[in-house]
Amino acid sequence: MSLAKRVAHNTIIQIAGKIVSTVLGLLALAFITRYLGRAGFGEYATVLTFLTFFAVIADFGLTLVTVQMICVKDAEENKILNNIFGLRLISIIAILILAPLTVVFFPYSPAIKAGVLIALASFIFPALNQVIIGLFQKKLSMGRDALAEVLSRLVLIIGILLAKKMDAGLNGILWASVASAAAGFVGHYLLASKFTWIRLEFDWLIWKKIFYKSWPLAITIVLNLIYLRADILFLSLFKGVNEVGLYAATYKIIDVLTTIPFMFAGLVLPILTSAWSDKDEDYFKRVLQKSFDFMALIAIPLIIGAQFLGQPIMTAIAGREFVASGPILKTLIFAVAAIFLGTMFSHAVIALDKQKKMIGYYIFTSLTAVAAYLILIPKYSYFGAASVTIYSEVLIAIFSALCVYKYSRFRPKLALSLKSLASAAVMGLGLYWLAPLGQARLSCLILVLIAASALYFITLCILGGIKRSDLETIFSRQKKSGGPTYNNSNF
Repeated sequence: MSLAKRVAHNTIIQIAGKIVSTVLGLLALAFITRYLGRAGFGEYATVLTFLTFFAVIADFGLTLVTVQMICVKDAEENKILNNIFGLRLISIIAILILAPLTVVFFPYSPAIKAGVLIALASFIFPALNQVIIGLFQKKLSMGRDALAEVLSRLVLIIGILLAKKMDAGLNGILWASVASAAAGFVGHYLLASKFTWIRLEFDWLIWKKIFYKSWPLAITIVLNLIYLRADILFLSLFKGVNEVGLYAATYKIIDVLTTIPFMFAGLVLPILTSAWSDKDEDYFKRVLQKSFDFMALIAIPLIIGAQFLGQPIMTAIAGREFVASGPILKTLIFAVAAIFLGTMFSHAVIALDKQKKMIGYYIFTSLTAVAAYLILIPKYSYFGAASVTIYSEVLIAIFSALCVYKYSRFRPKLALSLKSLASAAVMGLGLYWLAPLGQARLSCLILVLIAASALYFITLCILGGIKRSDLETIFSRQKKSGGPTYNNSNF
């Protein structure tokens, strides 16, 4: 099977799996919000956000470095994977153990402090998964990741239903999360056995190479965490669990949407890395342009659609107790658009191996974002948090684009984005009349979403915005005489 067909097959399977896992994830969210209520979900979100800070610090950029290192020609794949796996395990345990020791100094309820201790393990397993996902990305076998994720979501739903039946409250939901994470890891590990059995290795020479490549990413990831996740943390400190619950429920929807650009960028990163290392700059720019276009095609209608359907979407997913989350979604959706477009540039920076050049930008964004959070959240609550999140994501997207331009001279063309904007405007006119129907019941909302999507894509086709050759450009490599080709022996 040719590279283009393998990637297309891999992409279709991953998308199908992602759709199933997303539906299951939204179903789990609906069960949790309805069972715990606004305040209980606020406690749940506070526990997960607090632990997220420690888990992300422990990442050290190893997730992206895995893909980068094993995609280099003649790389010792098994040895690299085993050592990254060993380093990942040690780092995540060493950092996460600080969480329950630190949370006692925060003005949280006993339920939240106990929850932090329970939920620790649910962050260890996903950390190890990331190494395996790097292998799947290289092998163009992300369908295996999707399958393991579906298994994890099924276990989560079963666990939530059991917790509800036993009336186990917040602790029961957190134990369900631990079981879900463990199931996901077992699924990932067993599915990776087709390629290799990943073991723990501790080779200091390889660790030095890993640290050399990962430390710039580690710094940027920590800084990214500060401006991206500090909103819920500051909200939990300055406001009550009810406000946290409303904002966190919206953020769960945002997290679902942002899996799309990261999934796509994860598929494209090995191709961009290989193209740049092979000095095929034309192909690098062509792939990046098509990827940018694809992100714009999705991001722009999301902004328009959320302005009309934000409230009914939040009510349908989280329940009527979360109806006030609708306006928050309308605001935060602009951050989603920035993430869609900025993700391709941030991954292109990694492909160019220029992560160190972004550190100053991340420091500036993080410092200004923290200052803005401290000023705006006490005064404007979750709307202040949302506005700073938008600011941060837009700024990082701009900085990443500037970095890519400086070292590759790539500048995105906006012709297709303008066609997408025009098509989204037509869709918006349709939603002006259709949106009230979506507030009646879930089935009506689904029909409105289908009709709006159809209107958008039909208009886009009429304007010539969609062509069959676009994705083929991304995932096919023209063989040139004497030029570079991909090694297909592993597939």
